[in-house]
Order: sequence, then C-alpha cells, then structure tokens
Amino acid sequence: MSQYYKVVITGASGGIGREIVKRLDKKAELIILVGLTKDSLNDLKKELQTKRVFIIEGDISELHVRDQIKSLAKQEGGINLLINNAGISDYFMFEDQDPKVIMDILDINLKAPMLLTHSLLPLLKNEPKAEIINTGSIFGYIGYPGFTAYSASKFGLRGFTQALRRELSDTSVNVRYFAPRATKTNFNTSNITEMNIELGNAMDSPEKVADKFMNFLSHNKFEMSIGLKESFFVFINKIFPKLPDIAIGKQLPIVKKYLNK
Repeated sequence: MSQYYKVVITGASGGIGREIVKRLDKKAELIILVGLTKDSLNDLKKELQTKRVFIIEGDISELHVRDQIKSLAKQEGGINLLINNAGISDYFMFEDQDPKVIMDILDINLKAPMLLTHSLLPLLKNEPKAEIINTGSIFGYIGYPGFTAYSASKFGLRGFTQALRRELSDTSVNVRYFAPRATKTNFNTSNITEMNIELGNAMDSPEKVADKFMNFLSHNKFEMSIGLKESFFVFINKIFPKLPDIAIGKQLPIVKKYLNK
C-alpha cells in the first residue's frame, strides 16, 4: 500500500468508524467521511489533522448518495482505500421481525456496499495499489439466533468479498474482510449487552477494534476475525457444524429471554 491513503469510509461517525478514522489521520492525504449525521461528521472532522477531509451526509443505499461519493472521489484525484463500514442490526426472532427491517438490513449491509464498490472500482483500479475492506462480523461465519437477517447479510458480504477478490486477482486491487465480535457501541442495545454478559461473550471497545483493524490493514491476510475463542468456534463451525448447533441451542433460552426485555 502507498504511504498515504486516499480513503472513502462509510459509517464514519459510528463507534468503530470514528476510531478507525482517527487512526488513519496523519496516514492519509484524503479522507471522505460518509455517514447519516452531518453534525457528528463535522465533529469528527474537527479532530483530524489531515488537510483534505470531506463530508458526505446520506444513506449509501440511495443512488444519489453513491453518485455524490464517486463524483467527489474523482474530483479529488481518486482513492486507494475503500472501507465499507456502515451497517445496521436488529435483535429479533426472524418470524416476528418487521419485513421492512429485513429489507433495510440487506440493503445497508450487503446491497449498498456492493453497489458502492461497483461505482468506485474504476477509480481504485487506476491506482498502483488499492484496497477494499468490508467490515463484516463474526456472525458472517456463525449464524446466530435473534440475528438471522443480520447474519445473512454478513455471510453475503463475506461471499461478495471472496468472489470479488478472486475476480480482481489480476489487478492492483485487493479485497478483504474484517470481522469484529461484540463491541461496546450504540450499535448494540442494552438488552444485547446484558445477553452477552450472561453468556460470557467478550465485548471489545471501539478503540480495540480500530487497533485490530489497523493491524489488519498493515498486513496481507484476506480475512480477520477478532478473538481466539471466536476464531476457534468459526473453525469448528466449518468442520463440525453439529457441535455449534448443540452449543448455540443450549444458549437459545437466554437469547429469547433478552428479546423480551
């Protein structure tokens, strides 16, 4: 990767996104911050020393927002790092989940990063070396009750990452998947936090996740999942999926308990 990044990052003002941006500061010559709230983006911009920082407020599932991102990136001389970090979740049993929420999860977590990548790919291919990093989840490896639509979206994002990486293997663009575990941000509601505590699930700070992201960025691994326990569980889920079926089945009463809080 070049010494200085030219970055587009979605979900820039969220807990993990904000911390990633702060760590990219001084290592970037251009940062395009994309998010839903202009005030939060402006507050983040004020903290940065990078001189060329731009803000785009909007929902990346909307075509005009993606067009605005592409137009600005092109105007500023291109980009060499796209971080598809925006995402939404919903803690609900699938049968009871609002169909509109299911569509929103798929739109934001899967369709929007695919379409934004499609739009920006010509600019990325113009660079001597470029990266696309898709922020997934440990639930992109392990389907989990209460998060069925979310898991599906992250499984899909991981499949997109793998296929596109192989498709672009003869170009200058590398495509990779970064998978946090539970994180202490506003992304998770209080009942999710309580569930994680009762189940003994580790929860990382946004700062720790961002540090892991920067370490991942500096190396060439195609994928990274945070946590030794979680990584081992991912391995078991691939080789002996019946074992996670049994283990997660035993957790189901606790999952359902916190759904009703």
